[in-house]
Amino acid sequence: MPFAYYDRLSPSRKKIYRLSDGIATLGIPRGQEHGAAVLRIDAALRADDRASVQRECQGLLDVLAAGYRVPKLRVRVLAKRPVDGYGELHGLYEPEEGRIPPRITVWMRTAQRQQVVAFKTFLRTVIHELCHHLDYELFALEETFHTEGFYKRESSLVVALLAQREAADERAPRP
Repeated sequence: MPFAYYDRLSPSRKKIYRLSDGIATLGIPRGQEHGAAVLRIDAALRADDRASVQRECQGLLDVLAAGYRVPKLRVRVLAKRPVDGYGELHGLYEPEEGRIPPRITVWMRTAQRQQVVAFKTFLRTVIHELCHHLDYELFALEETFHTEGFYKRESSLVVALLAQREAADERAPRP
């Protein structure tokens, strides 16, 4: 079932939308284990350490991009989410433009209360923006749309990463 804006798309954009909608899963690249990296992102976020959050997110996305065999992208983690007429902006994907490589920007604090964002919300935002990159680079879509398939791909990857995080946490030595 297409989202309401589908009816306003041109025929060529509707075709891209349908292609995107038809891709429902996105697994972790074969042989990759990210549980420890996801644990480090969680710990850095809880420590309110922006530089560490950025470094750990960059590491995770570098390995995922290599596994998917797509160009790397840069990650920028900023402090407080910006607000516009629609609410708080959680993340932003900027595709490659000329010599400027693609970039993801995410914010680690809410706009109103300036609280550190909940870990799962933050991880979902990072993966959401990665999925826009994968739409262009892995699936060769000319445009990236928020379709049901897009959200299913995002969710399937987040669930897999959280499962690896849980397994890594269970294996971690306890003091």
